[in-house]
Amino acid sequence: MTDIKNARILILATDGFEQSELTVPRDDLRKAGATVDVASPEGKAIRGWSGKDWGETVPSDLRIADADPSSYDALVLPGGQINPDVLRVDEDAMRVVKSFLDAGKTVAAICHAPWLLAQADALKGRKATSYASIRKDIENAGATWMDREVVTDQGIITSRSPQDLPAFVKKIVEEIGEGRHERRKVA
Repeated sequence: MTDIKNARILILATDGFEQSELTVPRDDLRKAGATVDVASPEGKAIRGWSGKDWGETVPSDLRIADADPSSYDALVLPGGQINPDVLRVDEDAMRVVKSFLDAGKTVAAICHAPWLLAQADALKGRKATSYASIRKDIENAGATWMDREVVTDQGIITSRSPQDLPAFVKKIVEEIGEGRHERRKVA
């Protein structure tokens, strides 16, 4: 079990992340006392998407390839359409996602970010949610899709959209407090 004040959290993102889905968890988790690092493919600043146009630039703390999952308690995956679509075919990003999943650590994905969980074969036999437009993708990955602001299944947290951010962040804090999760393997 890890108190949020002692937690280290990694956020994976690239250009095109949904602005609020990165900045709200990052800022709220930092306010709660956690250390939060943002990793991007190049380790350089990345630009968000806000509404119908490009948003603000966010600094990156390290390259995804240099991220050591054993140094963190949780992984947060912001959505947007571009960000998770690019990251789900990035070998380094998928290595990090799978490492967190295999270790039973908290993994939180919002909006389109459950695409990364589908790519990691982590949704079969689980409950999950996502942005409504990728519902069929999540179901095809083997999940039971639920229209709820936050769904948790053995430390894997999913949410639908920016409107769900308060419940999403609250659930991240709660799941980190529970510690590692033994995840059943589904054949």
